[in-house]
Amino acid sequence: MDILKIIVTIVFIALGVALSVIVLLQEGKSSGLGSLSGSMDTYWSKNKGRSAEGNLEKATKYIAIGFMLLAVVLNLPVFQ
Repeated sequence: MDILKIIVTIVFIALGVALSVIVLLQEGKSSGLGSLSGSMDTYWSKNKGRSAEGNLEKATKYIAIGFMLLAVVLNLPVFQ
Protein backbone atom coordinates (compact mmCIF):
# COMPACT_ATOMS: atom_id res chain seq x y z
CA MET A 1 0.00 0.00 0.00
CA ASP A 2 2.94 2.33 0.59
CA ILE A 3 4.10 2.11 -3.02
CA LEU A 4 0.59 3.03 -4.24
CA LYS A 5 0.55 6.07 -1.96
CA ILE A 6 3.92 7.17 -3.30
CA ILE A 7 2.77 6.80 -6.91
CA VAL A 8 -0.47 8.71 -6.29
CA THR A 9 1.46 11.44 -4.45
CA ILE A 10 3.91 11.80 -7.34
CA VAL A 11 1.02 12.09 -9.82
CA PHE A 12 -0.64 14.62 -7.51
CA ILE A 13 2.49 16.78 -7.41
CA ALA A 14 2.91 16.51 -11.20
CA LEU A 15 -0.70 17.62 -11.72
CA GLY A 16 -0.16 20.55 -9.37
CA VAL A 17 2.89 21.71 -11.30
CA ALA A 18 1.13 21.22 -14.64
CA LEU A 19 -1.90 23.15 -13.42
CA SER A 20 0.29 26.05 -12.29
CA VAL A 21 2.12 26.18 -15.62
CA ILE A 22 -1.06 26.03 -17.70
CA VAL A 23 -2.72 28.78 -15.67
CA LEU A 24 0.33 31.00 -16.11
CA LEU A 25 0.34 30.38 -19.88
CA GLN A 26 -3.20 31.69 -20.32
CA GLU A 27 -3.91 35.22 -21.41
CA GLY A 28 -5.71 37.70 -19.19
CA LYS A 29 -9.44 38.20 -19.65
CA SER A 30 -9.43 41.97 -19.35
CA SER A 31 -9.43 44.02 -22.53
CA GLY A 32 -8.26 47.23 -20.92
CA LEU A 33 -10.13 50.45 -21.63
CA GLY A 34 -11.56 49.04 -24.85
CA SER A 35 -14.04 46.93 -22.90
CA LEU A 36 -15.80 49.99 -21.45
CA SER A 37 -17.88 50.57 -24.56
CA GLY A 38 -19.12 47.00 -24.76
CA SER A 39 -17.96 43.56 -25.68
CA MET A 40 -16.14 43.03 -28.92
CA ASP A 41 -17.12 39.93 -30.88
CA THR A 42 -14.24 39.09 -33.12
CA TYR A 43 -13.53 36.01 -35.15
CA TRP A 44 -11.08 34.80 -32.52
CA SER A 45 -13.50 35.22 -29.62
CA LYS A 46 -16.23 33.31 -31.48
CA ASN A 47 -13.92 30.41 -32.38
CA LYS A 48 -12.05 30.31 -29.09
CA GLY A 49 -12.88 26.64 -28.46
CA ARG A 50 -10.79 25.60 -31.45
CA SER A 51 -7.82 27.87 -30.77
CA ALA A 52 -4.76 27.29 -28.62
CA GLU A 53 -6.31 29.41 -25.86
CA GLY A 54 -9.44 27.27 -25.95
CA ASN A 55 -7.33 24.13 -25.68
CA LEU A 56 -5.52 25.59 -22.67
CA GLU A 57 -8.86 26.30 -20.98
CA LYS A 58 -10.02 22.72 -21.60
CA ALA A 59 -6.74 21.31 -20.30
CA THR A 60 -6.99 23.52 -17.21
CA LYS A 61 -10.47 22.21 -16.50
CA TYR A 62 -9.51 18.54 -16.81
CA ILE A 63 -6.26 18.86 -14.86
CA ALA A 64 -8.04 20.77 -12.08
CA ILE A 65 -10.68 18.03 -11.83
CA GLY A 66 -7.96 15.38 -11.65
CA PHE A 67 -6.07 17.39 -9.05
CA MET A 68 -9.15 17.70 -6.84
CA LEU A 69 -10.02 14.02 -7.20
CA LEU A 70 -6.51 12.98 -6.22
CA ALA A 71 -6.64 15.34 -3.24
CA VAL A 72 -9.78 13.54 -2.06
CA VAL A 73 -8.26 10.10 -2.72
CA LEU A 74 -5.10 10.96 -0.80
CA ASN A 75 -7.22 11.95 2.22
CA LEU A 76 -9.13 8.67 2.36
CA PRO A 77 -8.50 6.62 5.50
CA VAL A 78 -6.99 3.84 3.35
CA PHE A 79 -3.98 6.01 2.51
CA GLN A 80 -3.32 7.22 6.05
